[in-house]
Amino acid sequence: MRKLIEFIRSIYVVVLFVVLEAAAIGYYAHSSSYTQARLLARSNQVIGGVHGFFAGIRRYLFLGRENRALAQRVASLEEQLAQYQEAETAARLDSYMQNIGESKYRFATAAVVGNTLNRMQNLITLNRGRKDGIEEEMAVLAPDGSMVGYVVACTERYAVAMSVLNTSFRTSGKIVDTDYSGSIYWDGKDPNTVILGELSKYAEPQPGQEVVTAGLSQYFPADVLIGWVESAELNETKTSYTVRVRLAAEMSRLNEVILVADRDRYEIRELQQSDQVEQHTRVN
Repeated sequence: MRKLIEFIRSIYVVVLFVVLEAAAIGYYAHSSSYTQARLLARSNQVIGGVHGFFAGIRRYLFLGRENRALAQRVASLEEQLAQYQEAETAARLDSYMQNIGESKYRFATAAVVGNTLNRMQNLITLNRGRKDGIEEEMAVLAPDGSMVGYVVACTERYAVAMSVLNTSFRTSGKIVDTDYSGSIYWDGKDPNTVILGELSKYAEPQPGQEVVTAGLSQYFPADVLIGWVESAELNETKTSYTVRVRLAAEMSRLNEVILVADRDRYEIRELQQSDQVEQHTRVN
């Protein structure tokens, strides 16, 4: 009991102060409507601050979940955007061909979904396949009509083309407005240039001259733009030129392509392989 009395004596001043303060605040609060309004506004401000503090803590604790939900939403929107962009690309590419009438060539369009540039055997993957009318041996052109490659394999939904930047690529080419043709191939060095080899010495190529397809290949129509003469040199025997041609197609920025099929190529091939032709080519 003595200790309790001593404890009360040690804190009675503080207790008395708190009681008097509470009485003073109570008296002040009820002294007028103005003071009541001020105290109510201040108490609401304090309570609001406390609630805001704890709300901020709750938001922080659930921030990871909100970020995951936001990331899922962004991924969904990105997928929708990709679908819209693909549809827009297909519509734009198809519009390139709307005014082309019936001819010996059949046209289709596709978007590039894969394109290698840093290998010796570069390939281009397209987002259309057999169900879209794409087939092997179709020529692949850039949107401006310049040469890019030709299709070598197809599935129902996709196709793979051999890029002009492939050391196995071969087609025929010539200097525009001349009758001298040679073989177009890539030597694996510069991804911006190809070689026009075995060109007659009488062609006399000059820098800046346009190089086009000769129409002797089963893949490309005649006069498809390949590029421009960059340099030329005669071989050791002085019988033909090796011409370096700067490509017209920007292979590193290839997003959309036009595909061309010769409607007559199967008929021509069947005729060339017919028994009648073999009779005249058989060695006696």
